[in-house]
Amino acid sequence: MAGVNKVILVGHLGGDPEMKYGSSGAPFTTFTMATTDTWVKDGQREERTEWHRVIAFGKLAEICAKWLHKGKLIYLEGRIQTRSWEQEGIKRYTTEIVAQTMQMLGSRDGGGGYQGQGQGAGSETRKAAGGPSPSSPAYGSASIPDSAPDDIPF
Repeated sequence: MAGVNKVILVGHLGGDPEMKYGSSGAPFTTFTMATTDTWVKDGQREERTEWHRVIAFGKLAEICAKWLHKGKLIYLEGRIQTRSWEQEGIKRYTTEIVAQTMQMLGSRDGGGGYQGQGQGAGSETRKAAGGPSPSSPAYGSASIPDSAPDDIPF
């Protein structure tokens, strides 16, 4: 039986997305996203925030770069991926979410919704293609595509 690698997140962007182009010219966009869990322990409300590094390819990358901004609430579906590279003789790793579907949440007036025209434009945002896979030549091998490890938020 095959495994399942599916992630569903609802959270806020930690910064503005950054769009770049791979060696083949294919666009990709990276951004960070925060999800927060809250619970009550001994009568006190506690919370924990997790930060996720997200990468989107192709049309979805273009949509994310154009419409998303720091603080925006989004729904995201994707898959978990771990990559490695070598820097100054040290092997480094990063785990990221490869976005496959994204939906902007919130009201249109409050800056949360899609600002395009009609439902048709919004549906494009929900189901934009995920782009090339990390094993394809457009993405490259196990190295970071045209970016430095300094981009990693941890």
